[in-house]
Amino acid sequence: MSKIEVLTIHPLSADAQVKIRAVDAGVRLTDAGGWFAGEIRETWPPFAVKRNLSDKAQGSGTREERDELLSKAEIIYGGFPFPLDLCARAPNLKWFHQFPAGASNLMRGDIWKSHVTVTTSRGLGNTRGIAEYAVASILHFAKGLHRASVDRERKDFEHSAYRPVLLQGKTACVVGAGGIGLEVGQLCAVLGLRVIGTRRSVDPNAPLPPGFDRLGKPEELGGFLSESDFVIACCQWTPETTNLFDDRRFAAMKHGSVFVNIARGEIVDEEALVRALESNHLRGAALDVYVGEFERPPPARLWSNPNVLISPHISAGSDQSNSRPVELFCENLRAYIDGKPLRNVIDWDRGY
Repeated sequence: MSKIEVLTIHPLSADAQVKIRAVDAGVRLTDAGGWFAGEIRETWPPFAVKRNLSDKAQGSGTREERDELLSKAEIIYGGFPFPLDLCARAPNLKWFHQFPAGASNLMRGDIWKSHVTVTTSRGLGNTRGIAEYAVASILHFAKGLHRASVDRERKDFEHSAYRPVLLQGKTACVVGAGGIGLEVGQLCAVLGLRVIGTRRSVDPNAPLPPGFDRLGKPEELGGFLSESDFVIACCQWTPETTNLFDDRRFAAMKHGSVFVNIARGEIVDEEALVRALESNHLRGAALDVYVGEFERPPPARLWSNPNVLISPHISAGSDQSNSRPVELFCENLRAYIDGKPLRNVIDWDRGY
């Protein structure tokens, strides 16, 4: 049987590498995790490098040695950031798997909309951790904890500014009820929230997902927003969702509602968000993402607003390892060898 050259350019544990090699005797796995850090430093914006690479990650091997690794690879397991010219340097590449879930991460590289089959870990990342972040954000604003930071700076308490609300009986809207969104909905329901949501495709004959009271299509979003106290954005960033949350969408939201974005910054018109916050139409916004997050800090008007909580895309972080993306890769590797369809293949027309 001919060898299948698999190259990993994303750091993988020894156990993960054993699992990949065990898929088939024909798999030849080459571990180059960290080898490309040096050229990533040279080709990615400094802000992205600072956020995603440790100071110790400087890369390994010569350019010629890295080119040789890429030229032999039939399959690559990658992460973020990644070499922007993968396709040009990997002429034998048939399949690229990206460890993160977001397809939009790949837009900078020549892999985007290329002839190469690309899969992601969509729906298989730390969905529970991301859902916990969303719920923590809801509680943060529902209990007025954002005001505690203001009082700390003032060194005085303004009791009336906290205005805590009870979650029981309130409504949460999950925009993008996919793998992450479904987990968010279930966790919100545990807290007594009524959960509604939207997703691209809805089967009217299928039972509702656990925790959900109602599920609708994207065109129903306006009506859903008008009855929601908390809106959690979990959708993919595509041409259709760019600036999805604009002046019209924020105006449709209930006065005093909370907006949580665990999707991508580009789905939000940030000037519209600022206006909704500064007019006090929104109680607050929790943003784990923002426009241009891999290139620059958040805009000053958001970062300085006491009613905004911004974090550096850490909602998926956890103190526990997550083996599901590697398990998906192994399942897909077996399918690839057997000539069967792969899971989580990016549809370039759809955008994820």
